[in-house]
Amino acid sequence: MGRFDGVLICTDLDGTLLKNDKTISCENIEAIEYFKREGGYFTFVTGRMPFFVSYVLDTIKPNAPFGCVNGAGLYDGIKKEYVWTASMPDKVTELVKYIDDHFADVGIQVNTFHKTYFCKENQVMANFRKVTGLENIVCDYNEVYEPIAKILFGSEKEEEIKNIEKVLNAHPLANHFDFIRSEKTLYEILPKGICKGTSVIKLCDYLNIDIRKSIAIGDYNNDISMFRTAGTGIAVSNACEEALNAADFVTVSNEEHAIAKVVCDLERGKYSA
Repeated sequence: MGRFDGVLICTDLDGTLLKNDKTISCENIEAIEYFKREGGYFTFVTGRMPFFVSYVLDTIKPNAPFGCVNGAGLYDGIKKEYVWTASMPDKVTELVKYIDDHFADVGIQVNTFHKTYFCKENQVMANFRKVTGLENIVCDYNEVYEPIAKILFGSEKEEEIKNIEKVLNAHPLANHFDFIRSEKTLYEILPKGICKGTSVIKLCDYLNIDIRKSIAIGDYNNDISMFRTAGTGIAVSNACEEALNAADFVTVSNEEHAIAKVVCDLERGKYSA
């Protein structure tokens, strides 16, 4: 019997597990290995696609599938295959066109479960490729024929992001989709009922463990659904105000080995998982 048998830790990546320079600290790596040796399940839930998390997979070697596309997929990093997905209804292109017609400068990105298409360019999309290293695959959003996992709109203007949010929520098709702000410059359309919290539910079902023994760690708005779904929700101290307010606990920042701190506090009985 291990100290952490039946416990699941799900962490966000950027701003949480990853330091600001996008590396993972040795302290976090050692704590994760210890947690897994003692019977715990460790994985991550991210807005990213499986094909650009190879560094994380190689470094922490999660012993459970990871949540990706902000909850629209569970991916087995060992078998290199999805174990569950949720895709968009076809009518999503009507919403995309509506935003495209009303916001001349917004960037548009379409994510399938295997590719990222850049459908309308702006500086946010260019920065996105620079950070992720993704190929600039250009395609009209009406000509993406694979199942769509999520849509991203990008703008460097705070007011424009807020206006996109308002317009989407007021659209007649709004009830068929969910919307989330995933970063300061990004706003997303997701399938209805899909969020990072969905990944926690699906993971617990897949692993056949009690969801009350799950712990979610994050820093941004799209992590709030994990906090509300998991048995324990923990925000890093560098989290946005909304995430800090939604969490059950606040731990140290992503620059201070937050995952190692959570594992230590869990072992000391701070959390009830």
